[in-house]
Amino acid sequence: MDRVVSFYAKLPRGAAPEAKPQGLIGRYQARYFSGKNASGKPLLHAIAGILILGYGMEYYFHLRHHKNHPH
Repeated sequence: MDRVVSFYAKLPRGAAPEAKPQGLIGRYQARYFSGKNASGKPLLHAIAGILILGYGMEYYFHLRHHKNHPH
């Protein structure tokens, strides 16, 4: 039993230190999704990303069509 008591006596006490976000996704989540900093900006970012991706695809396929079928 002394081994168990000594093991638990060595453990740190109190609240764990707040972990810093790591990586691009972790920092993004900490910035926009945490309780005190919650924001609607990720929705705007998603809409902008879809618009940019859609425009790029439309542009690419339009050019590909004209490259194969010259007028």
